[in-house]
Amino acid sequence: MATTAALVGIGSQQRGRIAGLLAAATDREQVRPPDARSGAVFERFRLGERRYFLKRVRPERDWVMRVTGDRDFRTAKAWKAGMMRGAEAAVVHAVLDVAVVDGELVVLMDDVGDRLVPPGDTLIAPAVHHALLDGLAGLAATFAGWVDVVGLVPMVDRFRFFATDHIADELARPDVDPVVNAAAQGWALLEQRAAEVAAIVRAVHARPDALAAALARTPSTFLHGDPKLGNLGVTADGRAILLDWAYPGAGPATWELGWYLALNAARLPETKEDAIDRYAAGLRCRGIVTAPWFDQQLTLALLGVTATLAWEKALGGDDELGWWCERALSGAALLDRAQPGWRRRGR
Repeated sequence: MATTAALVGIGSQQRGRIAGLLAAATDREQVRPPDARSGAVFERFRLGERRYFLKRVRPERDWVMRVTGDRDFRTAKAWKAGMMRGAEAAVVHAVLDVAVVDGELVVLMDDVGDRLVPPGDTLIAPAVHHALLDGLAGLAATFAGWVDVVGLVPMVDRFRFFATDHIADELARPDVDPVVNAAAQGWALLEQRAAEVAAIVRAVHARPDALAAALARTPSTFLHGDPKLGNLGVTADGRAILLDWAYPGAGPATWELGWYLALNAARLPETKEDAIDRYAAGLRCRGIVTAPWFDQQLTLALLGVTATLAWEKALGGDDELGWWCERALSGAALLDRAQPGWRRRGR
């Protein structure tokens, strides 16, 4: 448990913010969010009538940080650069302070657990889905044109989060995480169920720079990086809540959309096509002109999402896998025109 003494080594402002709250905290308890997949430690506590939530994570005990290449605490870098404060125009991030304490990332948040999307298998309410897509579109519009000068997650790394060579070290660990095991199984199944798409995925993993370069010719924005339902909620007045800024960086707005569609597919109350149209409309109503670039960027971004998460689709039903396979084929064909020979050079 992060004690006040352990926090003494951080800067005075952070020390006053986090250590002071912990020293006066009541009702402290460790919790495990239902959707948590990393090795982070979570704690809830109270100070007066206000409820807080604390996340503590370090690379040596967190497979997500290792797989995503986070060795320099990108959440802290994004916080220091003011990215979360800038996001407040579009979403509620709930973050109050971020510190790095003795090699551990410490994130202090308001406890908004009662406003998060409840876990389960049921479809989420249309109003919630609409608010979430609107918040993601608002975030993309707020940072339209943003280029990473902070040193956050590059696009070439995102495509390779679960690449077979990338997770090999994780699979060799005695404490291998079930998600990593599932990824290994899913890639093997993809070879059996969709060999052509498996070959495309291997090519993207071998030459991620080709896809990243094609996407870089389309508009960029600031990405949260992981809009899965476990990180999402809606406030009482209808604002989107977006938690756990573990994969921040620059990239295409449609990447955020594709990630949302992929990880939340089973609970969406409308078709993916309708959700795409809704997101695009959310950009346009904020003054973003989408006609010159949106469809092309989306096609390439969905190829990238497939390269990252097709293992998960291979573990599921035919319809869902088929939808993503079609997007991978379309994206690869477009990339063939933009970067001739990229597949061959990737072998």
